[in-house]
Amino acid sequence: MKLTVVGGGSTYTPELVDGFARLRDTLPVEELVLVDPAEDRLELVGGLARRIFAKQGHGGRIVTTSDLDAGIDGADAVLLQLRVGGQAARQQDETWPLECGCIGQETTGAGGLAKALRTVPVVLDIAERVRRSNPRAWIIDFTNPVGIVTRALLQAGHRAVGLCNVAIGFQRKFAALLGAAPADVHLAHVGLNHLTWETGVRLGGPEGENVLPKLLAEHGEAIADDVRLPRPLLDRLGVVPSYYLRYYYAHDEVVRELRTKPSRAAEVAAMERELLAMYGDPALDEKPALLAKRGGAFYSEAAVDLAAALLGGGGSPYQVVNTLNRGTLPFLPDDAVIEVQAAVGPAGPVPLPVPALDPLFSGLIANVTAYEDLALEAALRGGRDRVFRALLAHPLIGQYAYADALTDQLIAHNREHLAWA
Repeated sequence: MKLTVVGGGSTYTPELVDGFARLRDTLPVEELVLVDPAEDRLELVGGLARRIFAKQGHGGRIVTTSDLDAGIDGADAVLLQLRVGGQAARQQDETWPLECGCIGQETTGAGGLAKALRTVPVVLDIAERVRRSNPRAWIIDFTNPVGIVTRALLQAGHRAVGLCNVAIGFQRKFAALLGAAPADVHLAHVGLNHLTWETGVRLGGPEGENVLPKLLAEHGEAIADDVRLPRPLLDRLGVVPSYYLRYYYAHDEVVRELRTKPSRAAEVAAMERELLAMYGDPALDEKPALLAKRGGAFYSEAAVDLAAALLGGGGSPYQVVNTLNRGTLPFLPDDAVIEVQAAVGPAGPVPLPVPALDPLFSGLIANVTAYEDLALEAALRGGRDRVFRALLAHPLIGQYAYADALTDQLIAHNREHLAWA
């Protein structure tokens, strides 16, 4: 089995490699190819990756290359974890929207749209090359904004599934609170990427006992602290929103916070410099503890589970993925991309049925889906007016004066990545 990671020079990669090494019985990788144009980073990450495999007794071969076509040739699955423009572009995404009093964040709002416009054309080019090399290969997208990128891939006919670590993070945390094995905790997870709610937590599978009320009653404060929302709000909602709902439910509060502290991009850039220095140490043969602060917790377990299921070697029967709606949420088009529990196998994911949602949740999902439609149109076709329409539709923006100003800022800060600008 050959797996290729595009963006393999990322400081995330040792987390992924550690998972491949530990979970080799679930996903027996014979060749792992790390592809990245940044050869200096790739050399450091690749060296540590080989040492991790060696320490854990994994017999697979790790190859590093800056040649995309060579790296994806014959791959059974290709993982995408790229960042067009690097941390410098992320720094911009997180700062210029604040000038208009809007959220500065790399996956939602104006910053999220900027990232989508930079990313979608690059990802589609990679996917076309994968299709020429091996049309049966699966593409697993971890590149944000996952929902928009995955929809672009599926709309173009690629065998693609989107992956996010929010759900597996909740699963592991709830399992620890319940004293249960993670595999026994089944989430009723519903929404769009970075716009999800846990509407139930069942033990033993989709039909098991719903212990969410028990979790909220006994551990509500800890859960509220984790998602950074007030405990009384969670009690009133009766669900657990993801951390990203804070941008909607506490928008002005978050804007004030973001204006008074260093950006997350600046923090990550400093952390990456430290991590890369560590990766260059020939004595280091395991992922360093600092990597846990970089983000992406449990990413490797989620990626291994999904790849194993898609490639027919095992994996959990039910997994939270980003895939086509196909009637699962009846208020959305069939070709919308949703993030829900699905039965996953070699034919791809099939969403599990979702009970009717409270309008409080379905209304916001429908609104953001409409924004994603317009965002994808702007990413594929370009043009100032399409960017403006997407920004105007986003519930975190919504005012024409803000949308106008943000459109100009977005284009000015991303001109080098926009072929039409």
